[in-house]
Amino acid sequence: MLSPRCAHGPARNPSPVWLVLVLLGSSATQIRCRDAPAVPRELRLSADTALQRLSVSWLGGEDETFDLLILRTELNETVFYETVRAEQEDGRRHWAWTSQEPLECTSLSVRLRSRDGQTVSEWSDAQILPGMDLPTNKRSSMFPQDLVVAVGANTTFCCILEERRLLGGIRYSKTVMNTTRLSRRSYAITRTNQAPSSITGTNVFCSSQHNLLLTGTVVFVGYRPSPRELVCETRDLVSVVCQWNSGRDTHLYGTKRQTYYTLNGRNCTEANMIQQRKESYTCSWAEWEGNWTLVARNPLGQRSLNDSAELRRRVRLVAPGGLTSVNHAWNATLLWDWNYESYGLLALICQVETTSFWHKTTRTFHGVGLHSAVLLDLFPDEVYSVRIRCGTQQNFWKWGDWSNSVQFRTSTDIPETPDVWVTMDTDNTGRVMWKPLKRRQSHGQITGFALTLFSPEENVQRTESLPHYTFAAPFNLSQAAPGGRVTLSVMASNAAGTSPPASVVLPLRGPDVDPSAVSRALFVDGAFPLSWESDSNASCGYVLEWREACCLQDCSVDWTKVAAGNTNASIQSGDFQMGVRYTFSLYSCSSDAPELRRRWQGYTQELVPSSSAPHFVSTQQDSDVQLSWEEIPLVNQRGFLLGFRVYINIGSQLKLLATLPDPNSRNYTVTGLPISSYKFTVKAYTSAGEDTGATASITMASYSDWLLLEILSSLGALACFLILVTFICYKKRKWVKKAFYPEIPEPKLAGGWSRVQGPLDVSPSSSSMVHILEEPHWDSSKEALVVIPEEEEDEDEGIIDEPVDTDEPTSIRYYNQVVDERPIRPRFPDSSTSSASSLDSARTDVTYTGIQTSGSSLAFQTEPQFSPDEHQPPVGCEGGGGGGGGYQPQMQTGAEVPCPGQMAPRSFPEPQPPSGGSFGGYQPQSSWHLDSPGEGEASGDVAPCLGSPTSVASTQFLLPDGGSQEHTEGKGGASSSSTTWFQNLLSSSKP
Repeated sequence: MLSPRCAHGPARNPSPVWLVLVLLGSSATQIRCRDAPAVPRELRLSADTALQRLSVSWLGGEDETFDLLILRTELNETVFYETVRAEQEDGRRHWAWTSQEPLECTSLSVRLRSRDGQTVSEWSDAQILPGMDLPTNKRSSMFPQDLVVAVGANTTFCCILEERRLLGGIRYSKTVMNTTRLSRRSYAITRTNQAPSSITGTNVFCSSQHNLLLTGTVVFVGYRPSPRELVCETRDLVSVVCQWNSGRDTHLYGTKRQTYYTLNGRNCTEANMIQQRKESYTCSWAEWEGNWTLVARNPLGQRSLNDSAELRRRVRLVAPGGLTSVNHAWNATLLWDWNYESYGLLALICQVETTSFWHKTTRTFHGVGLHSAVLLDLFPDEVYSVRIRCGTQQNFWKWGDWSNSVQFRTSTDIPETPDVWVTMDTDNTGRVMWKPLKRRQSHGQITGFALTLFSPEENVQRTESLPHYTFAAPFNLSQAAPGGRVTLSVMASNAAGTSPPASVVLPLRGPDVDPSAVSRALFVDGAFPLSWESDSNASCGYVLEWREACCLQDCSVDWTKVAAGNTNASIQSGDFQMGVRYTFSLYSCSSDAPELRRRWQGYTQELVPSSSAPHFVSTQQDSDVQLSWEEIPLVNQRGFLLGFRVYINIGSQLKLLATLPDPNSRNYTVTGLPISSYKFTVKAYTSAGEDTGATASITMASYSDWLLLEILSSLGALACFLILVTFICYKKRKWVKKAFYPEIPEPKLAGGWSRVQGPLDVSPSSSSMVHILEEPHWDSSKEALVVIPEEEEDEDEGIIDEPVDTDEPTSIRYYNQVVDERPIRPRFPDSSTSSASSLDSARTDVTYTGIQTSGSSLAFQTEPQFSPDEHQPPVGCEGGGGGGGGYQPQMQTGAEVPCPGQMAPRSFPEPQPPSGGSFGGYQPQSSWHLDSPGEGEASGDVAPCLGSPTSVASTQFLLPDGGSQEHTEGKGGASSSSTTWFQNLLSSSKP
């Protein structure tokens, strides 16, 4: 078919220019149409579904390049489009295409066109490769079926649904895959980097919309063969046997997929019959060839191995046959045969393996055509298992095969000498012990033991038979000669005879080692390493004995013997236990009795004590608590005690009181505790730690004796202090007297004043009357002091003079006129009784300190009523009293007022206190001047003025002396009673 561009339409009448152009274009078109490549024809398709390869052949022109187009027919989708170069063969051109998808999945359309550079021909007619999704194939199917692929490959699977089915999903093993639609009924998945499959392969299946299994397939993923280590050898010096290792597992099994082997082109039947994976394979051939080639093949590929060798260098002998033995007590002879006579000419080397009680021993023998061997150093009455293998001595290649095992028992023999030791309980009694003979020491079944005591001095021998299960027996040396030696012997017996005797010389010497000098043994690397100094007397070596230190009687004792010249040993035992103290004793062995040289004690591992101090008690001692406990038994210590720790329980907490680093401590005192309830805990500790502790409680009682002692101590201290103060005061009495009560000078009176004490004379005298001066300004209406003779007062009151201590101050009666603060006129009583009563109620005792007088009388003088504004003139030397409710002497600030002369007594009516009036307080004049008898005499008066008057209730001066000008009217009250007695004491201490 020509191109439409080569067709010519009807002619027109163009212009000349356009006519030229059209002619030129028409010429070019005709040239192109003549040079176009030929269209390919007779297109043929052939498919190899196993390899998924599509082969295309066609007839074409001279062009060698073609455009190839492959489409999915139903959906018209391009699968492949490329320009390919096809070679011509037999007049046809061929080209092959490998599909990623199985060719059965859907129909494919193939078209070709020739290409010459940029010039292409028309497309050929489409050639269709029908798939399995054609409407004529109504059943569901899946492709590819039973595919074998290499590990790591990518594989595409397709599922073709039957008509009117909807796809639910496609699974690869248990994985749901993403699907691609290829046609109306066909769907595909692609699995990448596939892992090795199991023995049965990997299942791939598709299901419908309702999870109904529609169809499926199996894929086998594995490796190509990889054999290695091909070795060929001869067993009989004629034939050959090749052996190799299968190498990596191919994961491919079954007759169609397993690996097949060929040796030098011949099928290895025995190897190919194995369907399961095996480590090694063999292939035999009747003749030795010297060179061998092994080929291993499976669906994924093949591999070959090569080997070559001379016959004499590859000889591996077969196992000996007919193995027998000739037995003796200490040796046996083995005999065997060979299956091939050719072995009789070979120099052989053989190994004999003997096994007895799981202990193996290998012996080697040499010889030409060797067929026997003698086994030495066997043990009597023991069962042996023997097997043998041999090889060539020259050009040794490999050991031959092991023969079958044969068993035999050696003959019995007399036992070995028992290992004997003794322990002394007292000087004459003890126990003899021996270790059970081991299997290789007894040389047969032990039937019994014989114990013999022999005294060389008395030439007496006594033998006792013991059963075979006895390993200790007591003995008594009391019947032996005092100080003599006794030899104790033990012998063992079996069916072959009696063993040589094992002897010990008795008695053992007493311990020469100071018990306090026991050393500590350390447990290192599962043993107690002990060392000691060499003993020249230990001619037959040493004996190391050990036992539990807490055991006192019938103890389990173990021992070991050390050869002479050795000074160290490592003690091991499966009976050692943690927390148990063991005592190790070293004895030197000689012709005489063994002698104790040294002792050790140690633990395999120290533990905390199992129980604390027993009988832990607490006792009160006044304010202290005495804690005491007993020694911890050795079996409970479980370690070397380092000391004790004492705690006090405070609630749920333990407070450490003291750490006692002495393990021999048995008590502790807690001092200075208040009365209360306490709980104490004592814990013993080792290097492993503390135990749980023992607890004791105590409730402290009141300690009255201690309180009494404290009181007596306090009183004693106070008495000592008072004695010390008294002593100091006595030694410093002059200073104390001067500091606390200085000496007051006595007033000196003119004349012969007597200091003799006597009754107070209260008779009136001229010096005891108050002289009242007549002043023109004196108001007679005012009250005045009235001097009353004391003798009259005493008579009225009925007072009887009594002796008076001359040291006491002389007291005279001094009465205050009761003055009302208001200016009222005094009322005079109607009777003397009333007057006397009023006088007594207003009486004040005035004491003249340090002056003894015969007596004086004071009387009240009626004071007329006056106005508060009027001036009060002074009366006599004492002055007049003003108002104010009591006696208020006139303040004297000027020169001394001369004492009045003696006046005759005058009678005045006694004043009656005004009704409703009140007595004022006594307020002495603060400007009193001290008068002395000397001053009176100097002035020429009859009687001098007395000293300052004082109250009988106080030793303070009622009127201060002339040096007390600073005292005011308000400070002249009575002194406190607390100082009166002290001042009386001071004032009356003078004689």
